[in-house]
Amino acid sequence: MATTNIYLTFNGNCEAAFNFYKSVFGGDFNYISKFSDMPPSENQQVAEADKDKIMHVSLPIGQSILMGSDAGGEWCANNFLVGTNFSISITADSKAEADTIFNALAESGKITMPMADTFWGDYFGMLIDQFGISWMMSFNENYSK
Repeated sequence: MATTNIYLTFNGNCEAAFNFYKSVFGGDFNYISKFSDMPPSENQQVAEADKDKIMHVSLPIGQSILMGSDAGGEWCANNFLVGTNFSISITADSKAEADTIFNALAESGKITMPMADTFWGDYFGMLIDQFGISWMMSFNENYSK
């Protein structure tokens, strides 16, 4: 069965925020990377001003994982708004489950990133449902049960 976690989006202060959350909740980051860590791509160029921003960070808290990133580039100017800067992240147990849930949530909504294999190893996609809620869907066969 799929699990859900909260994914927070920041406007350049993700690293400071997550260091604060780490001081509150304890533990260590499972993963942290910056936009400069992205492999080169013809389709996605990282602006110099965004290279030191956080691309992804995850902090385990009990049985959940708090995740986050900085907004950057063209997706920041129109998509970052304090108070709506979060998504619900779903991790599926299979690729088929990921597709089923993603397609159901996308009905009458807007797919912002179709499901696809990514350079970080996940099968991943994003959407905004018909009620304006942002969702992230992922499956990684290396972490499936």
